[in-house]
Amino acid sequence: MSRRPVPPLRLVASALAVGALLTTAACSDGGGGSTAAADTAAEQARAAEQDAAEKAPTGSPSASPSTLTESGAKAALLTEADLEGDWNRVDDAEKWRDSLLINEVDVSDFLTAKTDAAECQRLLDRLYSQDLLGKPSGASALTGFEQGDSRLLEQVAAYDRAALDDALKWMDSLPVDCDEFTATGETGEKRTVQVTEASVPELGDAREGLHVTLRGPAAGNPATLTLDIAAVRVGGSALTVTGGGLDGREITAVEQGARQGTERLKTVLEGGTPSPQPTNLD
Repeated sequence: MSRRPVPPLRLVASALAVGALLTTAACSDGGGGSTAAADTAAEQARAAEQDAAEKAPTGSPSASPSTLTESGAKAALLTEADLEGDWNRVDDAEKWRDSLLINEVDVSDFLTAKTDAAECQRLLDRLYSQDLLGKPSGASALTGFEQGDSRLLEQVAAYDRAALDDALKWMDSLPVDCDEFTATGETGEKRTVQVTEASVPELGDAREGLHVTLRGPAAGNPATLTLDIAAVRVGGSALTVTGGGLDGREITAVEQGARQGTERLKTVLEGGTPSPQPTNLD
């Protein structure tokens, strides 16, 4: 004689629950049943459901980003291991101020929209001050790397959320409002500035990218300053990676820095410590 298979624990719990509920219904419909029996059946149903729930696997919901601290901002910064090539970290990145960015925008380029001139001036000023997304409202950290004559700068900071969203919208408008314009240097030299959109991988909660070129004389010689920029928001925090220089574009390094930097920032905001070895995000 063959044995019946033993039902799994989850099915047993379900059967107990259903049976108890049916018993409760029968007692209340019969008119002469015992209230105590109905209460006992209900208790059995609740106990069975609780037991099944405790044994069922549960997935923890993703933690909401926490507030960025000073130590967290520093821990989220890129390291040399996160970047391919011969990028070397420098200790004085906060003192980098490229003199080619000191210009006054020529308002005559914007005959029908002087507000555009103001926005373009704001772009040059913020690139020079290294606060492209505006002044942070909380913790902030900065790091920089050199490779030949090229530089890579990263800032990780906490911002007012509304101001941060406005800054990203402003970045999105620049390729249209500041497509091409003329800027005048400190000694009167004319420089042509072009701003175009740059693609950024699907990172964080929101992101924007820009490609900026500035052509004109520098120390009596023709020069072209090239900058690729990626900004990524994670909650109320963000990272900005800017790469380039007189050697040309550094779009690959900027994209890689944005990927690795976003993962490091997310890890910090979730209460973890970024790995000393970069994450393979290919």
